[in-house]
Amino acid sequence: MKPITVFTPTYNRAYCLHQLYESLVKQNPRDFIWMIIDDGSSDNTQALVEGWKAENQIEIDYVYQQNQGMHGAHNTAYARIGTEFNTCIDSDDYMPDGAIAAIIEHTRDLDPKFAGIVGLDIDKSGKVMGEKMPDGLAESTLTDLYLIHKAHGDKKLVYRTEVVRKYPPYPLFPGENFVPLGTLYAMIDRDYVLKPVNEPLVVVEYLADGSSRNILRQYKKNPRGFAYARLLKIQSNRGLKEKFISAVHLVSSAIFTKDASLLAQAKKPLLVAAALPFGLLLNFYIRYKTAAR
Repeated sequence: MKPITVFTPTYNRAYCLHQLYESLVKQNPRDFIWMIIDDGSSDNTQALVEGWKAENQIEIDYVYQQNQGMHGAHNTAYARIGTEFNTCIDSDDYMPDGAIAAIIEHTRDLDPKFAGIVGLDIDKSGKVMGEKMPDGLAESTLTDLYLIHKAHGDKKLVYRTEVVRKYPPYPLFPGENFVPLGTLYAMIDRDYVLKPVNEPLVVVEYLADGSSRNILRQYKKNPRGFAYARLLKIQSNRGLKEKFISAVHLVSSAIFTKDASLLAQAKKPLLVAAALPFGLLLNFYIRYKTAAR
């Protein structure tokens, strides 16, 4: 069995998906499966993928589903993956030469205390996105990388499939199509650590139609998904400052949903009360920034 699945959620990205395919064909070894979760595309994604499958350069598993959003595509991938490890490479990104070899090397005989490894994101010029991880750091959670070790910027996660499946899938909320992916990573952080690897595993490019560029609109359109994320943070072992910030965002999301019961779910009435005026201001700010001009 191949050791890793590279999975890619995609929605109407036929125009850029080729760069990821071309980067995967260049990998040595090609000891992986590329799983494409087509999340309801209406472009020529399926025909494009069928052409690549006919080339028989790499093993491709194509899955089409009705649109569920990025998190729904992750749910589908995690339920279907049959390899020991997996990593998500977005449809507008690609893998640098040697990335698969590095993943296989660093996951071989990995101690069970590790949920997987965490590597670097770089841009097309080779510049690391954010900061590298501290030299000599043998283990860390993703949360501690950011809060304690100050290794800011996006990082690439490679998880054990059996670990991911221990946790509940991302919830699907009617009328919404986004739940922050970090909610799962935070749950894994409670029970496992990651092996830091200061090697580039993905080349990233933030396109105009990507979620990273449209986060405020996502926030406004998917308030229950964001509320779910904030509730998990409030219920975690984070410090008071982190809980307060999450409560502010929870208030804002509750206003968008017009559902005050979300505030009660926090089970922190004093915290929510203190966050209320700031949540109102945040909600106003988001409405202002996302208003049509």
